Amino acid sequence: MQNETVIVLDFGGQYNQLIARRVRECNVYCEVMSYKNSIEKIKEKNPVGIIFTGGPNSVYDEKSPHYDKEIFELGIPILGICYGCHLMAYSLGGHVDTAPVGEYGKTEITTSDSLLFDGVDKNTVVWMSHTDYIDKIPEGFKITAYSKDCPCAAYENADKKLYAVQYHPEVNHSIQGQQMLKNFLYNICGCKGDWIMSDFAKRSIEALRNKIGNGKVLCALSGGVDSSVAAVMLHKAVGKQLTCVFVDNGLLRKNEGDEVESLFRKQFDINLIRANAQEKFLGKLKGVIEPEKKRKIIGEEFIRIFETEAKKIGTVDFLVQGTIYPDVIESGAGDAAVIKSHHNVGGLPEHVDFKEIIEPLRDLFKDEVRQLGIELGLPEKFVWRQPFPGPGLAVRVIGEITEDKLAILRDADAIFREEIANAELNKSINQYFAVITDMRSVGVMGDSRTYDYTLALRAVTTTDFMTADWARIPYDVLEKASNRIVNEVKHVNRLVYDITSKPPATIEWE
Repeated sequence: MQNETVIVLDFGGQYNQLIARRVRECNVYCEVMSYKNSIEKIKEKNPVGIIFTGGPNSVYDEKSPHYDKEIFELGIPILGICYGCHLMAYSLGGHVDTAPVGEYGKTEITTSDSLLFDGVDKNTVVWMSHTDYIDKIPEGFKITAYSKDCPCAAYENADKKLYAVQYHPEVNHSIQGQQMLKNFLYNICGCKGDWIMSDFAKRSIEALRNKIGNGKVLCALSGGVDSSVAAVMLHKAVGKQLTCVFVDNGLLRKNEGDEVESLFRKQFDINLIRANAQEKFLGKLKGVIEPEKKRKIIGEEFIRIFETEAKKIGTVDFLVQGTIYPDVIESGAGDAAVIKSHHNVGGLPEHVDFKEIIEPLRDLFKDEVRQLGIELGLPEKFVWRQPFPGPGLAVRVIGEITEDKLAILRDADAIFREEIANAELNKSINQYFAVITDMRSVGVMGDSRTYDYTLALRAVTTTDFMTADWARIPYDVLEKASNRIVNEVKHVNRLVYDITSKPPATIEWE
């Protein structure tokens, strides 16, 4: 267990996960909990600080979320953000009303003396998003920041360690927002900063070793970052007591199956069963065009093959899942009593004989899983590989999936990823890949007319994969990728670049 915990109390804000990630970036452990959790559950966590999130409601609406006023009397430092700022004022005798002028986007505020603004410029830019405002602060509080249209951009009662800001310090657009969060954690909550990945790795491996004892462990290895890090972690804890089953469905990226097998067998000497089921999957997908049907077929076939391989092993004591913290939050808003049955290709196998599920990554965000992977000795290239959907390339082949289309897509996708890496954009762009459309168009190569496939390139930047913006890749990088694909990959004569954000589009095409 961590020595110190900060609770992010979620009131429906879109940035709840981002707040938690920002806190962890300050080396402080943090959990997201729904406002529906009782104050007793909050007390059980023994937090050193609490952060109220934003939310879409107006606090004076009877149907909007509220919380037990006792939370302000616990002596635990609290930071209210946006809706949380309004809730603190409303609960403690202040007044919140519709603002004469709403504020959205980058806004300059003027700050005054406060522990929250230590090291922050007197005039600094923050990200506002509100239609309500506080026109009367509670008794015993003082205003510590204002903007042109917002007389109370921040207020506090330093004696009671209650602080609130109208804006969102957690987003990148708040220029010194991270400094403000750090000030709250260290200056006000008195955090020591003991959330360090190397310590987490050591503690977790020891805890797994104690829990498992002499038990047998089974892991479904997809080859993705999450399942790979989970597998290596379990291997370091219990060695040959772990068996990994890697189902090669024929829908992996170029050379991926061989790379996964080589890494886990040669570098880590893990017990690995590779089930080569390419023909079975492609046979089941023959003639299928509808995206959801593809997903369902792949999920069901995966489970069927995994079960077959698992039965050969016999009874196991533990089944490993690569569930990560966003899965936990999304399934139960941080309520630890809700456990999501999660597998990246479609559900837990029903007929595998196991006693208990182990989720060694359930406390970690994606970026932390990558950090852990490096700590555990996974190659950086492997840890920073692109997020890959459970159905694999199936969701990047529009129309019927054939071996020919998969071959074209693999080669084109590999070139695109290589050029992004060559341009050193691979860590600043969060996801990038190629899609083979079901459209052919006329082209000219040499002196001949061609009638070949159109491929799309997709690249996005995102913090949480819930929303995403299309990546502004330099033209020369796109040009080089396009030229290479057309010249090196047969049956492609046209490339397009997807400049649609999410929403309205999704990141994947299917």
